Amino acid sequence: MKKLYFLVIVLLGIFIAQPRANAQEGYAFQESDLIINAGIGLGSTFAFTGSYIPFGASVEYGITDAIGVGGLIGYGSGSGLSVFHIGAKGSYHFNELLNLETDLLDLYAGLSLYYRNFSVSGINFNIGSGVLVGFHIGGRYYFSESFGVFAELGNGIGWLTAGVAFKL
Repeated sequence: MKKLYFLVIVLLGIFIAQPRANAQEGYAFQESDLIINAGIGLGSTFAFTGSYIPFGASVEYGITDAIGVGGLIGYGSGSGLSVFHIGAKGSYHFNELLNLETDLLDLYAGLSLYYRNFSVSGINFNIGSGVLVGFHIGGRYYFSESFGVFAELGNGIGWLTAGVAFKL
């Protein structure tokens, strides 16, 4: 586990140290951007208070400078409970509307439609499982052209989801 933490820290250092070429072009969300988020969820979005930290990832593609669509996936397990999420999401990016002076910051909000499945000790059950509508409001801050951090509030894998963002 220590080797994994070391590897993550080294990779983060490489991305953060990357030079900021083309600073005039900016880093905010743009048409045809492909962004991958990976993070952890904090605060259970269902009635479970055991030791449960979900992990999730999402991908978003810019269909315009303000609208992105993509998918999400998440999984968490603890105290015999397992939860799996998979779905689609759409976001509106507010940078142009708010006339932000920095292109390093990307503010967005949106909706998702996802399937959530619960199982206890490997046995699936229907209470709380099913197709759900989600919401999110969040932001990304870019340290370089291809690496940043993100945080989202919403009812996905956790009330707060935070992690790293990679722009491909």
